[in-house]
Amino acid sequence: MRWKRALAIVLRQMYLLRASPARVVPLFAWVGIDIVLWGFITKYLNTIVTRGFSFVPTILGAVLLWDFMVRVMQGITTAFFEDVWTRNFLNVFATPLSITEYISGLVLSSVITSSIGLIIMLLLSTGVFGLSFFAYGIVMGAFLLVLFLFGIALGIFAAAVVLRLGPAAEWFIWPIPALLSPFAGVFYPLSTLPAWMRGIAISLPASHVFEGMRAVVASGAASSAELLRGLGLALLYIALAMWFFVKIYSIAVRDGLIARYSAESVT
Repeated sequence: MRWKRALAIVLRQMYLLRASPARVVPLFAWVGIDIVLWGFITKYLNTIVTRGFSFVPTILGAVLLWDFMVRVMQGITTAFFEDVWTRNFLNVFATPLSITEYISGLVLSSVITSSIGLIIMLLLSTGVFGLSFFAYGIVMGAFLLVLFLFGIALGIFAAAVVLRLGPAAEWFIWPIPALLSPFAGVFYPLSTLPAWMRGIAISLPASHVFEGMRAVVASGAASSAELLRGLGLALLYIALAMWFFVKIYSIAVRDGLIARYSAESVT
């Protein structure tokens, strides 16, 4: 693998961002709106509960972590969709660029775009609503790492689905975070869920992060076993997503789907 080729994918994304303010605004606008909305909700909830308890680290912290994971996933899929929308696949894969280099470029692009969103969320949540990350301690880094890896896995998987089904399948991709959020236990413990939902929930890395976050807020310490399970699952999903993307790419090359890519579904 040659990193210069992966960085070329990143450079292309940076040129696209520089040339179009419409691509820059979504990097911070939606996460900013989410933080402001949930920030005022937590302030309201704090006025109607027992004095001494704060919803800020529990709810606003969960919103920040979840939005970060979503931004990581969407950073990969949006960079991939740029090639979909411009029908650029033949140009990209006519070069010596390998699949690993291409995916690495998408991931690096996502690192940059999701970091912008994370900075905006941190500034708003701490500066406006008083969310202190001292409440979580250094384990906050572990939370972000697991969600970052899970977001990468979701982004690669989503890109593979669109590569196989065609550009029209884009509309299957955007709802993925919303579909996963009830199982991830973003705002409530997994014990709240019925048994069949808990079975799905424990297979998601994100659910272990949010269980750990609530444990930190309640007792000051997170279960290291919980975080290790989340990390292990996230790494497993990345490996599976990479295998799935490579498999779909080989099918697309064999069947000529890349050459026939259009604005409609390919069959």
